[in-house]
Amino acid sequence: MTNALPVTLDDVHDAAARLKGVAHRTPVLRSRTLDALVGAEVFVKCENFQRIGAFKFRGAYNAISRLSPAQLARGIAAYSSGNHAQAVALAARELGSSAVIVMPEDTPRIKREATAGYGAEIVTYDRYTGDRVAIGEALAAERGLTLIPPYDHPHVIAGQGTAALELIEEVGELDTLMVPVGGGGLIAGSATAAKGLLPGVTVVGVEPEGGDDTKRSLAAGERVSVPVSRTIADGLAAEIPGELTFSINRRLVDDVVVVSDADIVAAMRWAFERMKVVMEPSGAVPLAALLAGRLPDVPRRMGLIISGGNIDVRRFAELCAS
Repeated sequence: MTNALPVTLDDVHDAAARLKGVAHRTPVLRSRTLDALVGAEVFVKCENFQRIGAFKFRGAYNAISRLSPAQLARGIAAYSSGNHAQAVALAARELGSSAVIVMPEDTPRIKREATAGYGAEIVTYDRYTGDRVAIGEALAAERGLTLIPPYDHPHVIAGQGTAALELIEEVGELDTLMVPVGGGGLIAGSATAAKGLLPGVTVVGVEPEGGDDTKRSLAAGERVSVPVSRTIADGLAAEIPGELTFSINRRLVDDVVVVSDADIVAAMRWAFERMKVVMEPSGAVPLAALLAGRLPDVPRRMGLIISGGNIDVRRFAELCAS
């Protein structure tokens, strides 16, 4: 293993400059009730207020904005369970390009409709039997499109890291940063930014039970595959960490904890009732871990990145009433 990481703090700063005036600088919320409940100062970075309703716009725009005019003219391909799909569709439209997105058949309706609304063509597959990477790569090769993967790409990772960069710029020192983990792009970028600015910070990932591929991989010291998780946190249902993301996370992430679907629903309900914030299941996992006592030691000052809020009202009501 070399000492050089594939994404650096300078890359995150460069992405932030590129995103200035394009991506939203999302709010950091506080709750005295939450602080008292867990015994810490908690700073909640709300990427549910980002364009397309999730952090994914950061990485997609940072990557697509670096393509040549010829690549933009031919178009973009991507595969995604929903938020990266919307991000690529919107970023492509903003940059005068077009997008074709490979999406699971069971993608939540709100994410699928939004992706189409941004002008993308959608190609569906069965997430439990199909290989979205193979489908996406074949589609890109056949049509001459540039493939922008959801997490295993240096410019995508750097773009995602700007969420943590903004959080730390706004609130200063943190003892712990908690981040959702799917394929690992958000936490890889966040850890790059956080450890670059605050070398002593502890970075903790949160995964759904059954979808704990990163936790298992970190324990094994190599990438480990798990069956596709049937979890309400559909955006985190990765089978195996990305190669690039894992090469970063194995060096910068201190721990990964897991939460149940019941923990996630409880956090979504709590955030809605006490903070007046709507979180999608994947976005709520850091709050779920905190409320469910999944951290062995609660630090004095901690940041949570809430990765998204894309859930339709019927599904939200159904989950919160369960």
